Amino acid sequence: MRYARNPAARGQTCAPIDAAAAYNVAMAPRERIDVLGARRLALARAGLLPRRWTGLAATARGATPSARRAAHDVIDRFGYLQLDTISVAGARSHALILLSRLDGMDAALGETLLRPGAPLFEYWGHEACWMPCELYPHFEFRRRAYRERHGWGEVLAERPRDAAALLRRAREDGPFRSVDLEGRGEGGWWRVKDAKRVAEALWRSGDLAIRERRGFQRVYDLAERVIPDALRTARVSTDDAFRALLLRALDGHGWAEFRTLAATWRISTRNTAFRAALDTLVAAGDVVACDLVDGRDVLAGFARPRDLELAARLRRIRPPRDVGVLLTPFDPLLWDRERVRRLFGVDVVLEIYVPAAKRRYGYFCMPVLAGERLVARVDVKADRAAGVVRTPSLHFEDDGARSPDSADRAAVQTALARHARAVGLRVDGASRRAVGRR
Repeated sequence: MRYARNPAARGQTCAPIDAAAAYNVAMAPRERIDVLGARRLALARAGLLPRRWTGLAATARGATPSARRAAHDVIDRFGYLQLDTISVAGARSHALILLSRLDGMDAALGETLLRPGAPLFEYWGHEACWMPCELYPHFEFRRRAYRERHGWGEVLAERPRDAAALLRRAREDGPFRSVDLEGRGEGGWWRVKDAKRVAEALWRSGDLAIRERRGFQRVYDLAERVIPDALRTARVSTDDAFRALLLRALDGHGWAEFRTLAATWRISTRNTAFRAALDTLVAAGDVVACDLVDGRDVLAGFARPRDLELAARLRRIRPPRDVGVLLTPFDPLLWDRERVRRLFGVDVVLEIYVPAAKRRYGYFCMPVLAGERLVARVDVKADRAAGVVRTPSLHFEDDGARSPDSADRAAVQTALARHARAVGLRVDGASRRAVGRR
């Protein structure tokens, strides 16, 4: 079984394949993987096993250049780092994703990775994300769609003078934040709401880019001053882009169903070109069709050949059960709730938008990963004034089936201690005692 080249990892497109060589994936020979193999492979590709198996650093020193490089490596593995504004746990979700993999990293580093000269750009990937700059040309299909078909294109078509004025402002006055547009309402060149929508439309269409974030506020600038010319002017066909994005998605997931690969980049499963790109990769041997066998259930999926070899080696590991780490519900390992249910036997829920009286687990409930099991979920709240992390609620996953054992409790305790240390706080005494009582 040959190793597949990953063109996206080097900023290259896949070698074109003659259309006659592509065939429907249903005709391809199929590999098989069980739940244990898919779960361990997912953890390895997600950077949540020891470095020997992930190829990624497991520690980082503060906000040093080496820590910054390690953070970029994590982003490179998935192809994206999803951004989110919620910081109730002591840091925003994008920083928490990095902290769960890089013990010792300064949480503040997670807010400053996008800056002039950094190998990242911000755009709509999985959601609003920071992505490796080499992927910029691959999202021309999305920028074109925003210009031509989506509502954002209508904004620019309806307000051409406003768009021109905003681009002129950026060119003459330099970078600006959306908040800088405030105060130009009734007596200004147009209403604030419209100004922000035009700025957003210009960003989505590729005329503006996000230079950096300050206090999580976007700082807009002309794309030509943010994106290197070689990347901004590169032409990547949609077919090449889809093949590269499929490979990058598999790099982060290990094994995945087609629907998960499509959802990684928010592409419809009905997109025939995206499906054809996958067929082409299978025909070329860069991807193999692989069924997940779960009892009587068989799920059609896909994997990289080298990852199936890795999955076979991972069968002999014994992940420790008594050392845990907290994961944000937006973690790349967790956002596909159906996949998590299949691989881990746990329903991960997000109750941020559920009224407090109706919540079962808590406002910002973070699953605890112990080795290869999700053993508990903890509602985490940082209290900066008191200098502590509090846990308004704690639920072990086997509640009602058996009492949590000492390894489960130790995993929760180590996870909380690591999280508190990462965000510059300590675990409050009541939370420590609550873990021991359960």
